[in-house]
Amino acid sequence: MKIYWLGHACFLIEGKSVRVVTDPYDPSVGYPVLDVEADVVTESHQHFDHNAHGYVKGKPRIISSPGEHRVGDIVIKGFETFHDDVGGKNRGKNIVFKMLIDGISVVHMGDIGEVIDGLSEKLKPVDILMIPVGGHFTVGPEEAKEIVNKLDPHIVIPMHYRTEYLKFDIAPVDRFLSLFDDHEVVDNPFTVPESLETYSKKPVVFRTIFRTS
Repeated sequence: MKIYWLGHACFLIEGKSVRVVTDPYDPSVGYPVLDVEADVVTESHQHFDHNAHGYVKGKPRIISSPGEHRVGDIVIKGFETFHDDVGGKNRGKNIVFKMLIDGISVVHMGDIGEVIDGLSEKLKPVDILMIPVGGHFTVGPEEAKEIVNKLDPHIVIPMHYRTEYLKFDIAPVDRFLSLFDDHEVVDNPFTVPESLETYSKKPVVFRTIFRTS
């Protein structure tokens, strides 16, 4: 499996037989226009920085609802949560997606805005966790760390944080990383190792976004 960080909360997850794009953004957020093809697109909620599937090439199946979805050999489960910590009153609902691709469980938290105790057991086991860490619109660094502790993934990929591209005034990734003893900076794409046992709740940060040109 290879994982490409395209910017913000958008990743390309490339398995042996499927390509999944998560939360495609509109380029007005500041990141480059997407240049990617996929079989499946997941959208955690209908905000412009997470639902711009029109920029994804091919004829992908769009998954934007909770429940179980099957696409070929993969299973994607959506769990309804909230985009804030007041029951969705401020920013509405959010869907957390768990995907089983090539025997590896990947959880994309979308724009989750709350720490939910009951969700942890539904999501476990988690091999790779993609989690927002910038705060303001989502959980912040400390809440994200709490979720990491509850889910106990092998690899943690922070997302939705301030960068040189993003126009949103949210926290940079450094605050989240400071809560861990160690982290790894990787090239883009990141090739997931065959054995994940050497990783234990270890953050993996991409050196830069993936560019095709």
